[in-house]
Amino acid sequence: MSSNRIRMTGMVSGMDTESIVSQLVQAKSVKVDKLKGEKQKIEWKQEIWKDLNSKMYSFYSKTLDNLRTKGSFNKMKASIVDSSVASVSANSSAVTGTQTLAVKSLAKSGYVTGGKINNANASKGDYSIAAINGVGENIGEGVDINLKIGDKEQTLKLDSTMSLKDVAKVFSDAGLNANYDETNQRFFISSKESGAAANFTITAADDGGKSQAVLDALGLSENGNSEYAGKWSKIEGQDAQIILNGAEFSSSTNSFEINGLSITAQSVSATGADGNLVTTNVSTDKDVDAIYDMIKDFFKEYNDLIKEMDTKYNAESAKDYNVLTDDEKSSMSEDEVEKWNDKIKGALLRRDESLGANINMFKDAMSQSFTVNGTNYSLSSFGINTLSYFLAGDNERGVFHIDGDKDDTNTSGQTDKLKALIGSNLEDVTDFFYELSNNLYKKITEATKHSDYRSVYSMYDDKTLQKEYNDMESDIADEETKLGDLEDSYYDKFSAMETALAKLQEKQNALGQLLGT
Repeated sequence: MSSNRIRMTGMVSGMDTESIVSQLVQAKSVKVDKLKGEKQKIEWKQEIWKDLNSKMYSFYSKTLDNLRTKGSFNKMKASIVDSSVASVSANSSAVTGTQTLAVKSLAKSGYVTGGKINNANASKGDYSIAAINGVGENIGEGVDINLKIGDKEQTLKLDSTMSLKDVAKVFSDAGLNANYDETNQRFFISSKESGAAANFTITAADDGGKSQAVLDALGLSENGNSEYAGKWSKIEGQDAQIILNGAEFSSSTNSFEINGLSITAQSVSATGADGNLVTTNVSTDKDVDAIYDMIKDFFKEYNDLIKEMDTKYNAESAKDYNVLTDDEKSSMSEDEVEKWNDKIKGALLRRDESLGANINMFKDAMSQSFTVNGTNYSLSSFGINTLSYFLAGDNERGVFHIDGDKDDTNTSGQTDKLKALIGSNLEDVTDFFYELSNNLYKKITEATKHSDYRSVYSMYDDKTLQKEYNDMESDIADEETKLGDLEDSYYDKFSAMETALAKLQEKQNALGQLLGT
């Protein structure tokens, strides 16, 4: 703001030039402070609008968009009589009815528990396999091991430089779960996936028995050389099998997706006296509670949004509150400054034209009625209404309440028309809320179109507000330049005065010397 040039102040006159200049330019400084305050208000206003717009867009693009999709109302639920056998759930493609279910087998992963290696060196996993009895004399420069996982065949190489843990890593790298247990001196190897298709076999190469001897000594052979290691124990992997309505289904896991049902097998069904598996019933029906909760969640988000907009629009005036200057802040506590600023922020959208237009758009759309299958419906037809003028709290006259909602103290004691209609006439419920939400969606889309004043999906003139901010920054810069120039001119005048006084003093001193004074 001020010049960086050197200023000579009060050296001859003894005057406090800086204080005098500061007072002389104070009137101009007040103007700059006022402009900075207006700029701060615009910045706060942008932040408030951005936050509000973000909430509106989330409501518009998620909750509202979901409600206007008829498929969202096609929610199904499933239950099973014997939950120890399986767990079940249903999606929108499930059909209403009762089905029979039995679990024939559970999915398993293939598993090998290696035979115990009868050698003291086997208690150390990092010990060379060449030191294991039966390995050293057969491994030579290395042996090949055949591994087959499902349909995939591989050849693994074991050599004398490997430790027992290195051997486990060879199997792990090949696509199995493998570990060497030093305490029990055994290899534990299993398929990474369950099911018969993931089964594996480990066999020796055709090399005159050397690789077979190595496998025997490591406890990784079905034969097992008892002199060096015990036989392995192997469990074959298997698929899960269920019988639904007499039809058999298989899965490599215990999970099944069948005709809209998600079934997870938990245990094998008991066998009845007739030798057949005992079946349990699975029932599917429309999920009234889930549909009800979806509509309820819609109104909760709508209510939060409309209440916030009404609160900002009807805020008390803050005309007596100006943005604090740095000097003013210095004399106040942080809490006092925060409360002062909050008062200003709270009133920035008071009676805002764009906000008022949005409020009216929302409320008008929600008051519409629609004819569905020959019947005229409005929200009140479903027991969804705003409270009366005298019962509604401040800024809550646009908030909707659902009759019978157990979480709403205002209407919990009334008959739940919405839930009853979902249960008895879901088609009309679906069609009405499709019309209602689609109408509001179209209005928001139209109101938030791209224009010269606002960006797409913006419910306020964000471009205009940004231009105001930029213009204010420019005005402040201009005024600060003018203020700096004014300060310089005052300092120039005082400097000239000091120079004149200095020359006068020189003459007086010279005259005094001539007169001998």
